[in-house]
Amino acid sequence: MTSTHSIPDLLSPEFSDDPYAAYSLLREHEPLLWHAPTSSYVLSRYADVRRVFQDREGAFSTDNYGWQLEPVHGRTILQLDGRDHATRRALVAPAFRGRELRERFLPVIERNSRALVDAFRDEGRVDLVSQYATRFPINVIVDMLGLDQSHHDRFHDWYTAIIAFLGNLTQDPGVTEDGLRTRDEFAEYLLPIIAERRRRPGDDLLSRLCHAEVDGTRMTDEEVKAFCSLLLAAGGETTDKALSGLFAHLVTHPGQLAAVREDRSLVPRAFVESLRLSPPVQMIMRQASRDVEIGGGTVPAGATVTCLIGAANRDPDRFTDPDRFDLSRPELSEATSFSAAAEHLAFALGRHFCVGALLAEAEVRVAVNDLLDAMPDVRLAEGATLVEEGLFTRGLRELPLEFSPVPGRVD
Repeated sequence: MTSTHSIPDLLSPEFSDDPYAAYSLLREHEPLLWHAPTSSYVLSRYADVRRVFQDREGAFSTDNYGWQLEPVHGRTILQLDGRDHATRRALVAPAFRGRELRERFLPVIERNSRALVDAFRDEGRVDLVSQYATRFPINVIVDMLGLDQSHHDRFHDWYTAIIAFLGNLTQDPGVTEDGLRTRDEFAEYLLPIIAERRRRPGDDLLSRLCHAEVDGTRMTDEEVKAFCSLLLAAGGETTDKALSGLFAHLVTHPGQLAAVREDRSLVPRAFVESLRLSPPVQMIMRQASRDVEIGGGTVPAGATVTCLIGAANRDPDRFTDPDRFDLSRPELSEATSFSAAAEHLAFALGRHFCVGALLAEAEVRVAVNDLLDAMPDVRLAEGATLVEEGLFTRGLRELPLEFSPVPGRVD
């Protein structure tokens, strides 16, 4: 990456230590930058990243997922466009919205959150990352799919390896090997279960995926397996980091924490603002379908474009005082923030807007309410230093909290 304006390279330790400072320099001086090590054009301004995600011109595709995702997940709906994409999305989307989510899976979310909270509620201290955030979304997804929760550590290892593979911008051969081994292990584990749910369906998400039908189309075993792999990785990693990030923002802004504690209807707004300020997924790639003029230059047909969500979400041309956590931020509306019309870009936009956005919102809403009830005077542990890690995905290494124990179970 160019050093003309003292911008640290995307793959450097300096960039990893503080990407937001580098994002500011990129937006101002290099809004379209060729980055040779990743063979991609890097976009950092809000208007440009939004344009790529919405893609109203048909100028960008998800063909890059053929080499980025398919080796570990198999072929997923993210790689599809047009009717194929619409049909597959229609097969999976109902479980993650509306009545299906409220009546069938909200109880699953509540049960798993309360079990984790009960494990530490009497201790007076918790690392929210290791004891709650990394476990909660995976437990929920495994429970939704009707799989064995005793295999939690196995699922966690799998999604960690997959996320590392997706973010392996330096092409570390060990990371690649782990990702490919995970692909094989996950297929060996899940395909026999899929076959069994075809024969004897239960009242779980996996059975519903196996038997869902739209216009005479059903997903194949491989498609069901690929979607479950994607769900575990994306749903686990992103909600994990989003939840701990949100709580970190709240405990370091006591006035806004007090406001959320007093008025729980503010939880979605707090979540949205946290997603804007510190999105778990910092970058998403697309591929140019033709020569495109963008960011003050030209991206040639076939080239990969790296869209820096973390930079776009802090663009001062779109958000006032963008580096500040602000519950009352006027640019964001919770009415649209979990839809393809969102103003923040943490879930992408357009036809490939995250299908699990409402599931994430439900998980975080339940989690924050349970955690605030169990920790009425929660505070950052004395002497704690918060450290974020990661480039492709980014989140806290740990979040040590202290509180006065409240006896009894979360209601």
